[in-house]
Amino acid sequence: MARLAQTAGLTDVQQEILATVRDFVDKEIIPVATQLEHKDEYPTQIVEGLKELGLFGLMIPEEYGGLGESLLTYALCVEEIARGWMSVSGIINTHFIVAYMLKQHGTQEQKDTFLPRMALGEVRGAFSMSEPALGSDVSAITSKGVKDGDEYVLNGQKMWLTNGGTSSLVAVLCRSDEGHPEGTAPHKSMTTFLVEKEPGFGEVRPGLTIPGKIDKMGYKGVDTTELVMDGLRIPANRVLGGTTGRGFYQMMDGVEVGRVNVAARGCGVAQRAFELGVSYAQQRHTFGKPIAQHQAIQFKLAEMATKVEAAHAMMVNAARKKDSGERNDLEAGMAKYLASEYCKEVVEDAFRIHGGYGFSKEYEIERLYREAPMLLIGEGTAEIQKMIIGRRLLEEYRFQG
Repeated sequence: MARLAQTAGLTDVQQEILATVRDFVDKEIIPVATQLEHKDEYPTQIVEGLKELGLFGLMIPEEYGGLGESLLTYALCVEEIARGWMSVSGIINTHFIVAYMLKQHGTQEQKDTFLPRMALGEVRGAFSMSEPALGSDVSAITSKGVKDGDEYVLNGQKMWLTNGGTSSLVAVLCRSDEGHPEGTAPHKSMTTFLVEKEPGFGEVRPGLTIPGKIDKMGYKGVDTTELVMDGLRIPANRVLGGTTGRGFYQMMDGVEVGRVNVAARGCGVAQRAFELGVSYAQQRHTFGKPIAQHQAIQFKLAEMATKVEAAHAMMVNAARKKDSGERNDLEAGMAKYLASEYCKEVVEDAFRIHGGYGFSKEYEIERLYREAPMLLIGEGTAEIQKMIIGRRLLEEYRFQG
């Protein structure tokens, strides 16, 4: 689309990167996405193409072989990729969050070891907070890391790892009571461990098992897995940042950036749904004229386009705030909440415009209809975003009585 979701103030370099990604999406992703998605097939060729474009190193600093771009550039690239196929943006996102956490919080040795290979896509990242018995309640995790000489022994079961099978580096959040007296607040006794592993399923290193892919309604192609640790030994120099007890803050920093990413995905999927809806409405005839000429459909298109535009503006604002070095949890929460809700609504309206054909697997909108719900729960549910937004608003507007 030439008109919707434009971003003012981009540099020539940013515009060139986005044009390249958009061209790649139009030529290499959209033509094959639905076929691969229906087969739940990992998009190997697409991923290799993204490696060649340098997208795995988009935000990794130039000194480590990356492109050193901003969060805004990254988010706009994600928007384009999700417009083609949301699963592909997930493959990059988890990798990027781990690289971001390393860049912000890692020791110099950890950065030197991992970032250059991550920039090339040779080392692929995944991160793991959630567990089978909890979702957004991160403070209730039960996985444990216990010090044993120069190592930590990790035990526990993690859930909902995007890239769990294909990744070779997983940032895993565990409880670690070392140096933290009993009664310490849960979020102050958590540590992020950098776990290296072989890609694949089954026992991928002693004490670490990736059982297999979870079969999902949508968001197919990308592997979503569990992770089981049973006596997994990790050297002490693989504690992120070298100090225990900082894991919760490190993960929340990564998730804050991830929320901008999920907002960008919502924008991309909504854009594609609008494109499909406005195109079909001009081709499909009823009562002697294209359905786009019926006021009821024009109203739908007007609402859809407005939602696409509003979500994009909020996402860009959240990314720019983070890039400026300011706290952006309020803006990221708002953008993630609005973009995911609007995405669901725009996709449903495009589905309605397609009528019976929207229910057919031959039409792309059927895939989008199954993909949109993931955005309502990924990186924190809508309810969690509203809690974050509400608390921050009360901080900003504290009653002076």
